[in-house]
Amino acid sequence: MIKAHFASYKLQFKRPSGTSRGVLHEKESFFLRLQDSDAPYPTGWGEVGILRGLSADDVPNLEAQLQWTCDHISLGLEELLHCNRSFPSIQFALEQAFSHLQNGFAHFESTLVNAGRAVPINGLIWMGDTAFMQEQIAQRLDEGFTTLKMKIGAIDWEQELALLRGIRDAFPADQLQLRVDANGAFDLAGAMEVGYELAQLDVHSIEQPLAPAMREDLARVCRELPVPVALDESLIGLFEEEEKARLLDEVFPPYIILKPSFVGGWRGSDSWVRLAEQRGIQWWSTSALESNVGLNAVAQWAASKDLDLAQGLGTGSLYTNNIPGPWAVKNGQ
Repeated sequence: MIKAHFASYKLQFKRPSGTSRGVLHEKESFFLRLQDSDAPYPTGWGEVGILRGLSADDVPNLEAQLQWTCDHISLGLEELLHCNRSFPSIQFALEQAFSHLQNGFAHFESTLVNAGRAVPINGLIWMGDTAFMQEQIAQRLDEGFTTLKMKIGAIDWEQELALLRGIRDAFPADQLQLRVDANGAFDLAGAMEVGYELAQLDVHSIEQPLAPAMREDLARVCRELPVPVALDESLIGLFEEEEKARLLDEVFPPYIILKPSFVGGWRGSDSWVRLAEQRGIQWWSTSALESNVGLNAVAQWAASKDLDLAQGLGTGSLYTNNIPGPWAVKNGQ
């Protein structure tokens, strides 16, 4: 007989000096534990990887829904996924935990799991003062990353632009790929101005330049900006296939970025992939700052797709108390 429980866990961020005020100090996750003595693996773990203030299921009844899910675990995976259709992070935890009962932590057949083939990832440059960001850039390059992702829109744009110019002066585009993430920081005019300056630096893409609600302006930016746009937060809260297709058709971004904890796990991500590929839209995956439990599940799913684009999977080292995981970051992979 299958049993289920859940518990919360606070992941503590490393806090180097120079980080911006208002950044996270800890990240809460919930862990779903299934027990079934008849399964190949008697215990299955899944991570409910929410981010407060951003996840669609950051709602007051999240824990009540988790308890309901545990109380009704005998309904099985398919019915529970349906009952949690507006709780994408619970859906992902269920997929992980049920898969773990059958497969252990080897969720997918892939060259990563079967042959240890490395997955390229981007190196993260976190927001902070200029000195702190310069220190991170030097460290990531020293670590062998060939793709860097820098947050923009937190400090003065001219300072951020100077940092990007400094990187590009030292490393041409055929040696180092640059991505930037605006987290919706700009209005239409600002995004246009920034986009033209980024294009002169051969920046690969700008992630979510405008807020998700500005869909008409996002469509214009995707049409007119000389640097490709990638949508991230715009995908949050769209659960039905028709809603997803409408967003892609109206905005038609060059790229979308998939966080399984935000979009309904592996199945929700597969839905986005199918719709995007039908339209010639490219994509990559990234973590939602999960622990190594959820990060392993994201990484294995991404590896099963055999993609060339660098993925956003280098977040495991951010914490002082992360759970041990099966993968390590080496040479930007």
